[in-house]
Amino acid sequence: MAEDSIKTVEILEIFQQLPHRYPFLMVDKVLDWEASTFITALKNVTINEPFFQGHFPGLPVMPGVLVLEALAQAGGILISKSAPDFAQGKLFMFTSMEKVKFRRPVRPGDQLLLKCFDIRHKLQLVKMNCQALVNDEIAVEASMGAAVVAKEDIT
Repeated sequence: MAEDSIKTVEILEIFQQLPHRYPFLMVDKVLDWEASTFITALKNVTINEPFFQGHFPGLPVMPGVLVLEALAQAGGILISKSAPDFAQGKLFMFTSMEKVKFRRPVRPGDQLLLKCFDIRHKLQLVKMNCQALVNDEIAVEASMGAAVVAKEDIT
């Protein structure tokens, strides 16, 4: 891939794409993406994460559900960037997680490479396959579904 074809998204633009903020924003940077095709994003995992205080004392491990959340946020950025008119003012809410596999623990100091691909979109529903990798090893993989909903429709 040519260097000039790589599309990154920095943190200030991520703030525009996602409603999440500290301590729940799980994407630090988008390394590359292609509309409706794939996204590769980065989450730097540090000992300063608030969840490490209790998960687990003396053996800090990132909760698997938060790795899934990081993947979902990366997917949300991809949908926002791919169809900005469709996604404007809307939220991405989980509808399904299938074939979830936790392959290795994620620890402080790890860099999570978040990949979403095989995007399928029908009406307000989006499905995608996702992988979170650490040092080229799959830590978590899943097929995920989300509904794209207007904020005022959430009750």
